[in-house]
Amino acid sequence: MNHDDLNLWSGQKSGRLVADLADVSKRYGYKLILRNFSMRLVRGDRLALVGPNGVGKTTLLRILTGAETPDSGTVKLGTGLDMAVFDQNRSALDPELSLWESLTGSAEMRVSGRADQVMVRGQPRHVVGYLKEFLFSEAQARAPVKSLSGGERARLLLARLMAQPSNLLVLDEPTNDLDIETLDLLQELISDYDGTVIVVSHDRDFLDRVATVTVAMEGGGQAVIYAGGWSDYQAQRRENRAGERATDKPKPAKSAPKQAEKAPDGLTFTEAHRLKELPGVIARLEAEIAKLTELLSDPDLFTREPVKFRKATDALVERQAALAQAEEDWLTLEDKASAAP
Repeated sequence: MNHDDLNLWSGQKSGRLVADLADVSKRYGYKLILRNFSMRLVRGDRLALVGPNGVGKTTLLRILTGAETPDSGTVKLGTGLDMAVFDQNRSALDPELSLWESLTGSAEMRVSGRADQVMVRGQPRHVVGYLKEFLFSEAQARAPVKSLSGGERARLLLARLMAQPSNLLVLDEPTNDLDIETLDLLQELISDYDGTVIVVSHDRDFLDRVATVTVAMEGGGQAVIYAGGWSDYQAQRRENRAGERATDKPKPAKSAPKQAEKAPDGLTFTEAHRLKELPGVIARLEAEIAKLTELLSDPDLFTREPVKFRKATDALVERQAALAQAEEDWLTLEDKASAAP
C-alpha cells in the first residue's frame, strides 16, 4: 500500500466550535451513564473516549455527534459539520454487495454514466485501480463483502472514507482486526487530517499516537477530562489520587478585591453584554444560513434567476463568515469568563 498517495479528504472547515455540552446527564433505567458532564470540543481536537466495556463510551459518542439526546443539560453542535464514521461493526458495509458495488453504489462516490468509475477526492478513478491501492486484487473486486476478513472489511471501509470529504471523523474501535500496515496507515491519516477526530478505543498505543485530549468514563456517571493520550491520562490520574491522599491543612480563602470596572467572571461590562447576546446572534445566523442553503439547493435557480442566485450566494458567504466570527467571540469570552478566579 503506497501511503504517499493516500490521505483523508478534509472538506470545508467546520466552525471553530464542534460540540459544547453543559451539565449533561444520561441514564438507562437504573444505570447512570453521565452526571452533570460538561465539555467543549473545538475544531482540530483529537478526542479519545476510554473506559471499561459497558460504561457508556458509545453513548457519550452519540451525544457528542447529535445522534442521541441527554436526559438533561444542553448540547450545542457547531456549524458546517460533515461527519465520516468508521465503526467497529463496519455497519456502513452491506455484506451481500460486492466490493465493486460497495464503492459504485455509494451516492457520494458514484460517477454518473460511468459504471466502472468512482469519485475519489473530487476526481474520477477506475474501481479496480482504487481497490488495488488498498491491497485488493482484481478478482476480489467482484467478491461479496461477507467473504472478507475483518481486516479486509476495515480496509474497504477506509477506502470509502478516504474518498469523501469530511471535517469530523468518528472512529469507534477502529483498530479491531487491523493488520499492522493498515494500522500504521490509519495513524498517519489521522495525524495529517485537518478536521476533528473522536475515537473510542482500547488500544493504548494507538491512543497515545493520535489523542490530544482524553475523557475517562469511570462509572457511576463520572467522566473526567484529561489532556493528552492514554499515558498522559494515567500519569495525571496518579497525580490526582496522590493529591487526594495529601493531608495538607486547607488554607482559608482570601476575598478577591472588588473591581468596579469589571463585570462578574472577569469580563468587562461590554464583554459580558456581548457574551449574553451572542447565543441569539448565532441562532439567528444559523436560521438565515439554513434558509439560504435551502434556496440555493434549487438546481434551476441559477438559470431561472441568475441575479437572485448571485445575491443569495453572496449573502450565504457573508453569514457563514459572520457565524464563524460570532462562534470565535463566544468561545473566547467563555474561556475568559471560565478562567477568572
